[in-house]
Amino acid sequence: MEIKGPMLERFDEVLTPAALEFVATLQREFDARRRELLDARQVRQADLSAGGTLDFLPETAEIRAGQWRVAPPAPGLADRRVEITGPVDRKMTINALNSGAKVWLADFEDANSPTWDNTVNGQLNLRDALDRTIDFESGGKAYRLKDDAELATVVVRPRGWHLTEKHVTLDGEPLAAALFDFGLYFFHCARRQIDKGKGPYFYLPKMESHLEARLWNDVFVRAQELLGIPQGTIRATVLIETYPAAFEMEEILYELRDHSAGLNAGRWDYLFSVIKKFRTRGREFLLPERNAVTMTAPFMRAYTELLVRTCHKRGAHAIGGMAAFIPSRRDPEVNKVALEKVRADKTRESGDGFDGSWVAHPDLVPICREVFDSVLGARPNQLDRTREDISVSAAELLAVSKTPGEITETGLRNNVEVALRYLAAWMGGSGAVAIHNLMEDAATAEISRSQIWQWIRSEIRLADSGAIVTKELVERIIAEELAGIAAEPGYDEERFAQATALFKEVALDDDFAEFLTLPAYARMP
Repeated sequence: MEIKGPMLERFDEVLTPAALEFVATLQREFDARRRELLDARQVRQADLSAGGTLDFLPETAEIRAGQWRVAPPAPGLADRRVEITGPVDRKMTINALNSGAKVWLADFEDANSPTWDNTVNGQLNLRDALDRTIDFESGGKAYRLKDDAELATVVVRPRGWHLTEKHVTLDGEPLAAALFDFGLYFFHCARRQIDKGKGPYFYLPKMESHLEARLWNDVFVRAQELLGIPQGTIRATVLIETYPAAFEMEEILYELRDHSAGLNAGRWDYLFSVIKKFRTRGREFLLPERNAVTMTAPFMRAYTELLVRTCHKRGAHAIGGMAAFIPSRRDPEVNKVALEKVRADKTRESGDGFDGSWVAHPDLVPICREVFDSVLGARPNQLDRTREDISVSAAELLAVSKTPGEITETGLRNNVEVALRYLAAWMGGSGAVAIHNLMEDAATAEISRSQIWQWIRSEIRLADSGAIVTKELVERIIAEELAGIAAEPGYDEERFAQATALFKEVALDDDFAEFLTLPAYARMP
């Protein structure tokens, strides 16, 4: 094993010989299967691009018909009525744990720019937080954990199966980022969590099949075996954020049943996956601009209702989607309108049977908690609501064309501007970025660029200007939006030049990049 990143202050506390040997064991035993499963994704994509479709799997019908349930909720995960998400930087770690949320999704994935510094310091921050030795100062303000409060339960989201950690190689090959993130946290913090009466818990992103869940389960079994931790101590919540995974929810729960903590409706990546999987199919799978797609769209209602039904049928938690609004300190009218939307969103989720939901900012914890309190009362969850009234067909999940909404030049410009601002920040080391009072992360940037890619190839006529979306039009809008950004204080010309080149590659090239983070990471030192 070779560490190619610099050994900065305290990195030797995380990158210990024993921890690296543990990660190397997981890499050698499981990476070949990971690569095979990534190849299987490409086979399925080729079939969809050639006119195929998605459906519930006939070969797993017995699992869907079987009488089985997942393990009961683990300590610290019985009540998940409000969860806060965010990157693993030091300030966010403290604020999230102090927020009053029941759970903190400590994110090494979409909300984290995977610089070497962010990746290793994130592990240090989690360990320091569990030891209650973490603190932070900025702008004359000190941040520390509250002494008298119950802190949020930490649930770590490692990077997806498709990503690698290029700063560490084994036998000349970069490590699987998922195994690197999982392995270091599990090695250093599993027993710390157990000693606190909880356990090592995870959110698993970007999976596209139950076979990928099976791989994670095998990793869990082996990791617990290697460290002498009882089987079933690990618990994992799977984000249903890819289109294929929506057709394999029960199978995913089944594969992880001894380690399962439920499913989450990862709405933003789900929309990206809808576009990606059927991007060559013209208007049959064409979405309106991203701000026009709401959770009440028929295909999104089918997705969320099936998730709740599936989870509660099997005794698993169903966790709702992200409220991405960032409250404004200066504009109470913006706050009023946005908070009404957040309340309506959380009211719909709690009414549908979700056991909890996500927020991106501590100021939204009270409103989410209030909404779920009104439904749950003293109960920790709604697992008793089995939603047997729900029956969702494959056709309903695929009914994208029934989504109301327009595609306008305003929407196109918003996609361009948000993507440029986000990519510039990401290349600079920030993976969660407040833009126009919304917390943007890699998932929302993916929607922005993939919509533009699809609109160009579908020759969309914009509803407001009447113009046809072409590469030339998008390039002109890029130049105009950049001119506006360049007039702002603190403009970084080099950073935005990097972002522009990357954006043009992932939005305008004939070949569709599977994930924008792949070429972005290749550009990162």
